[in-house]
Amino acid sequence: MLFCPTCANILVISSETGFNKWACNTCPYEFPITKQMTSRIHLKRKEVDDVLGGEEMWKHADSTLASCEKCNNNQAYFYQLQIRSADEPMTTFYRYYYAFL
Repeated sequence: MLFCPTCANILVISSETGFNKWACNTCPYEFPITKQMTSRIHLKRKEVDDVLGGEEMWKHADSTLASCEKCNNNQAYFYQLQIRSADEPMTTFYRYYYAFL
């Protein structure tokens, strides 16, 4: 982005007179574009934190009886977390035993 040196507003590309130029929408400032102007910035991705505690959270989770026809397990681990306001119920996260094998 380029900004107007006169009034500090953002400049836009205009081609009213047949050639491209940087122009300000609020003042008469114009700057002709005589060469290709490009820039590329590769952003570094940040590491994503596991907000639910990761594998360590599941090691201390409670368990309950559950049936799963897909994996033939009869035990599931769960924990509850208050992720909304206090007048909303807690959210329960479940995970079957095979996830630890």
